Amino acid sequence: MISRWWAEPTAGEIVWCHFPDDINPRPKPRPALLLAVFDDEAPQFTVRVADGTSQRTTTLHRGEFSILRDRNPAAYEAAGLSFDTEFDLKQALDLPYTTEWFSVPPAAPHGQTPKLGTLHPSLVRAVQAAFRAATG
Repeated sequence: MISRWWAEPTAGEIVWCHFPDDINPRPKPRPALLLAVFDDEAPQFTVRVADGTSQRTTTLHRGEFSILRDRNPAAYEAAGLSFDTEFDLKQALDLPYTTEWFSVPPAAPHGQTPKLGTLHPSLVRAVQAAFRAATG
């Protein structure tokens, strides 16, 4: 299978990612937060993504934040999530923005693109705190 490159994304998007286990893409995609977009090789983009999981979303550790339906319905809706999700900024990787690593989510809420949704402005401080904790 030949990988195709997706169009340029925007930092702050929640995307459908085959976040790797070691070096191989996982077969089952999951939400990931785009932290940065590198356009040095445009129109072929590399993105830094933080892994998302629906496991242990209320027990946060250093470098983590969560989007919870009951605590912040607006943020949950904006993110396009199906489950409460915790993002681990310590688990951030740079990946080529290709069909090998990213795919169209179920129901394709934003058309034929990996985008699920967008980080709500109310979460910026939580993400900044998680980033400082992950990199400090």
